[in-house]
Amino acid sequence: MIYRTEEVRERFARRGLSFDPTVEEIVRGILHAVREEGDAALDRLSLDLDGFPVEEIPKKAWREAYDDLDPDLRDALETAKERIEAFYREEARGGFLKAEEAGVLGQLVRPLSRVGVYVPGGSAPLLSSLLMAVVPAKVAGVAEVVVASPPKVHPGVLAAAWVAGADRLFAMGGAQAIAALAYGTARVPRVDKIVGPGNAYVVAAKRLVYGVVGLDGLAGPTETMVVADGSASPKLLAADLLAQAEHGPDSEPWLLSPDLALLERVEAELYRQLSELPRAEIARRALERGGLVLTRDLEEAFELANLYAPEHLCLALADPLPWLGKVQNAGGVFLGEGSPEALGDYIAGPSHVMPTSGTARFQGGLSVRDFLKVIPVIGLGEKAVKELAAKGAVLARAEGLEGHARSLDLRR
Repeated sequence: MIYRTEEVRERFARRGLSFDPTVEEIVRGILHAVREEGDAALDRLSLDLDGFPVEEIPKKAWREAYDDLDPDLRDALETAKERIEAFYREEARGGFLKAEEAGVLGQLVRPLSRVGVYVPGGSAPLLSSLLMAVVPAKVAGVAEVVVASPPKVHPGVLAAAWVAGADRLFAMGGAQAIAALAYGTARVPRVDKIVGPGNAYVVAAKRLVYGVVGLDGLAGPTETMVVADGSASPKLLAADLLAQAEHGPDSEPWLLSPDLALLERVEAELYRQLSELPRAEIARRALERGGLVLTRDLEEAFELANLYAPEHLCLALADPLPWLGKVQNAGGVFLGEGSPEALGDYIAGPSHVMPTSGTARFQGGLSVRDFLKVIPVIGLGEKAVKELAAKGAVLARAEGLEGHARSLDLRR
């Protein structure tokens, strides 16, 4: 369906994460059980919900899965790992100490000690998601990366864990896995931060354990927005939209363009390609959640894109680079038809763990920074302390904190 700008503007402006109170209530019970009973509750819930008890899968099994892979898949995994690692090694990670006459100020930058990575199971084993989370953590210097994935863990996920350099892997899924990682049990170590996507129960669990552990964000359904001009190929545009639509029925693929003839050709191409897609019914339902939007011009298309704040923003333009400066809100940007979002999902380099549901307004994609903490360092000299203490005391008394002021008065 082709929409006009006025038909979607308010919908785009009001986007945000939403939570099902019924799901949240169920998850609260799961979290409480694991926190209070530990492994006993974890095993009981895993048996009830997944049909298997929780088990830690040894590295020997990862290596065997890797050795048994089709050689082409093994090569693709290795290439993806190398590209992700190379990309994140370019990211600045160092702190600083600046010594002046007044003293020393600086920052210590330290990696987190232990991180949990959740890898969804379900109908599509997301071995790529493991690479996209574990590799940046390892580049950051995280000492121990613990992976959780629902049983039975797909051999491809085991092989990806081997390639990525994960440290431990547990066959456990859902909210109970998040609870185990957040609170720790006799078998499962407590982590400092949990990253990775998941279903509604996983997302609700992550939300409820925030503060006990850190989070990368709360991921909703995947979404892609394409901004195109008349130079774009309808065939490629349709294929790129369907690539996102097949993720799930709640995915949102959007195409924005001022070229009505292009939109009409893409609409026809979508239905043609849809008839040949194995996950056609899933993709069809996703297309109904997204759509094609006729804009006044490209300027308006970028205005709408920033309002929507998409997880993936694809610029299918004859010359996309000059338009990059117009981008304010996006999880990731893909320049030109030669850089489709599907490449970003697997092997381009940057992590495909990106903000959804409009949260790209205030956060970016997963990076090395997500696995680092910044610790300020203050070491002022005596002269600077005397000069600053008086003014600091004024501020303290303005806040009604006399104890602070007296502490500073003693340094004057």
